[in-house]
Amino acid sequence: MSQMVPTRKRIFIIICIVVILGCLLRILLFNSPLPPVTDQTNYQRAIGAPVLVMVFYEALCPDSKYFITKQLLTAYEVAAPIMEVMLVPYGKATTSESGGKLSFDCQHGPTECQANIYHACAAEAIEDPLVRLQVVSCMIRDNRLPQEAMRKCVKQYSENIDLVQKCYDSDHGLELMKHNGEATHSLRPQVTFIPTITIDGSQGRQASILKNLLSEVCKAAGDTDQAKKICKNTV
Repeated sequence: MSQMVPTRKRIFIIICIVVILGCLLRILLFNSPLPPVTDQTNYQRAIGAPVLVMVFYEALCPDSKYFITKQLLTAYEVAAPIMEVMLVPYGKATTSESGGKLSFDCQHGPTECQANIYHACAAEAIEDPLVRLQVVSCMIRDNRLPQEAMRKCVKQYSENIDLVQKCYDSDHGLELMKHNGEATHSLRPQVTFIPTITIDGSQGRQASILKNLLSEVCKAAGDTDQAKKICKNTV
C-alpha cells in the first residue's frame, strides 16, 4: 500500500497550482507588462532608434487636449518611423493607499481619475501605436463621460473594448495609474505645467515642444537618411 501524501504537502501543491494559473490568467488578460518607468536623467537612445516622446498629461486638461489632438497625433502621422510615443496620464494627481487599496485625487476631480485610468488601459491594450494615439486623441476630445468615450473611440478604431474594460474593472488599471504617478514624480525638474513632454528623457525647450513637436523631434532625430526624408520640409 503506497503512503499518502502528507496534508501540508498537498496544500502546498494546490497553492502552487493556483499561483501558476493566476499568472497565466494575467498574461491572457493583459498581454503586455507594465511599461518601464524611464529614468529621465540617464536615458540614452541607441543610434538609429526612434526618438522617445513621453507625454505626461491629464484627461480633462484643456492644454493636454490641444497638444494631443493638434501636435502629438499630427506629428506621429508624419514621423512615425522616427518617433516612439509613451503616454503617461496622471498629471498633478496624488496617489493614496489604505488597507491595500489604491485611490487617487485628480486635479479636475473624480471624473478625470476615471478617464485617466481608461486612457492608461487603452494605451496598454492597443498594440498598434497609431491606433493607440487615434483612440486617445478621440477620447480626450470629450472625456466628461469616460466609459462612453472609451467605448465610442475604441469601437471606431480598434476591437479592444473588452480588454480595456477588463483592465479598468480590475486592480490592474489602478496599478497602471500608480505606476504613471511614480513616473511623473520622477521627472526632474518636477512637473509644474501639464502637459509636460520629454524628448529622449529631457524636458528641453518645453515651449518649443508644445508649439511644434515635429520640429523638435526632427532636431533630436539627427542626420539619418530616414530623418532627412521625413524632416526635409520641417521648419
